[in-house]
Amino acid sequence: MFSLAFWVSDDPPPPCSRQHMYKTSEHFLNFPFVCFQVDLKGEIMNMAKISDSGKKQRKNWSSVWTVLTSDQLIVSLLIFIMSNLCKADVLQLCGAFIEWNTEKSSRKNVFQIKTSTGSEYLVQTDSYSTASKWYDAIKKTVDSSVRSHHPLKSSSLYSLFINYKLFLYMFGSSKLKHSASDSADKNGVKNRLKKFIIRRPSMKTLQEKGLIKDRVFGCHLSSLCEREGTTVPKFVRICVDAVEKRGLEADGIYRVSGNLATIQKLRFLVDEEEDLDLEHSQWEDVHVVTGALKMFFRELPEPLFPFRFFQLFVEAIKPKQKVQAVKKLIQQLPKPNHDTMKLLFSHLHKVLAFSRKNLMSTQGIGIVFGPTLMWPELDAGNMAVNMVYQNQIVEFILTESQEIFNLDGK
Repeated sequence: MFSLAFWVSDDPPPPCSRQHMYKTSEHFLNFPFVCFQVDLKGEIMNMAKISDSGKKQRKNWSSVWTVLTSDQLIVSLLIFIMSNLCKADVLQLCGAFIEWNTEKSSRKNVFQIKTSTGSEYLVQTDSYSTASKWYDAIKKTVDSSVRSHHPLKSSSLYSLFINYKLFLYMFGSSKLKHSASDSADKNGVKNRLKKFIIRRPSMKTLQEKGLIKDRVFGCHLSSLCEREGTTVPKFVRICVDAVEKRGLEADGIYRVSGNLATIQKLRFLVDEEEDLDLEHSQWEDVHVVTGALKMFFRELPEPLFPFRFFQLFVEAIKPKQKVQAVKKLIQQLPKPNHDTMKLLFSHLHKVLAFSRKNLMSTQGIGIVFGPTLMWPELDAGNMAVNMVYQNQIVEFILTESQEIFNLDGK
């Protein structure tokens, strides 16, 4: 299960022999001490790897020691920690996906992490507060990583950094003697790297020169619609049309996850503004299309239900006149949010019409789309309470969608 050797601690790493450093295999690679900004650490949880790059694996739970950095989740088997071995697995969180999962394990407080390479992990602890704390922290890291990096173009720079650290460790060990010129060379490299980073052009400059195009994923809904000259993103329409054409009867539509690596490939093509034909054989799995659509909404900087409306919708579903209260709020939404929401809920209403075949219920869709379409700007409240409201609001709007959006009259 574990592939990289790491030591993350406030203390220096334990000494590793040179023979120990060179022992590598398909599953294990001994790695040097590398310093990263640690956001959360010191928790023992249970983890099971259920898929490796899209290939399913037998579920075996192991106790692990977890450390969360600015863009990685580092886990080490508890037996390694107790044996003073510096072996760990590093999960790259840029482009990853995290969700609560009650279907793949009978244990309580289980959430699932899917990396951009298609590997899947289940993480669990008996304490809900601990699980909730780590879920929130990892989700925040995933969201910030996605919005601050291009997931398919940052790997080469990351590898360069890691290899540079590896070089310094192997040939800059305290066990070896260094001359003053060696230290000067190291300082020179550091200074050149600093100057390179400082002098690099801004994102705005690169966009103005046409070197970096505006993305679709992670773009503000209003900005994207303005750029495309529409009130509903083209990608949303394309996905909805594809699902309604060949996926309404698919078992577990929107609940079943597609292959994450294929979803990321689709996302890349959309961001690069390549001609997209969802009828092509590589997108034949409709769950890839639904997965990409859900990812689009999850990665909006501001959700489809804008932040300032979150508490208003929570209050709107409490009184007896819920339909009118919710309808009035939806009419106050910005035009792109309103029209996109109308299209989406009209589509989900059609999905429910085939519930006997796709086995999806109003509650099931609410669980899937609640946290996908709305979340509070600040996670200061109780996550469990927010999740209940998210699900209830989506369920209610879906149930009353014909009256709220006047679907009969279109």
